Amino acid sequence: MSQTEQIALALGSNLGDSLTILPQALTHLVEKYGLHLLTHSHWYRTPPLGPPQPDFINGCALLAMTHSPTDLLQILLATEADFGRIRKGKWQPRTLDLDIIFYGNERIHTPQLTIPHPEYHRRAFVLLPLAEIAPDWCDPQTGVTVKALAQQVDGSGIMMVGAI
Repeated sequence: MSQTEQIALALGSNLGDSLTILPQALTHLVEKYGLHLLTHSHWYRTPPLGPPQPDFINGCALLAMTHSPTDLLQILLATEADFGRIRKGKWQPRTLDLDIIFYGNERIHTPQLTIPHPEYHRRAFVLLPLAEIAPDWCDPQTGVTVKALAQQVDGSGIMMVGAI
């Protein structure tokens, strides 16, 4: 049997009923793929990056699983597709966006996958919910805690809108 790893995921949506889609996506990951939900953040309304589009609803979750990072990526891509995501390019509206922030303390850099997520430490919409559920998790590259990183980003414009 493979080793169980704890992972941190960022979730986002700005098309459809995002406050329904995001918790359903977590349930989908548990029921269809056997991931174990450990905890989750509140949901946060955040302004979009890129072109004009609706605000996003974002949050983070901690899960435990035995899948490899590559298998996890395929599970997340399949789940996004199951929820109607159509990839049209960077910073476009989407029904569901699932990103691996951390996979245990692994550091992975391949053409298909980079862990920790390469931009998470600059994004308040990831760091604020992640600091809520994993403030002491240290970035495996820098050793800096999520809480310390969250204190360094501008969270203006981000508003908590509800629990899962």
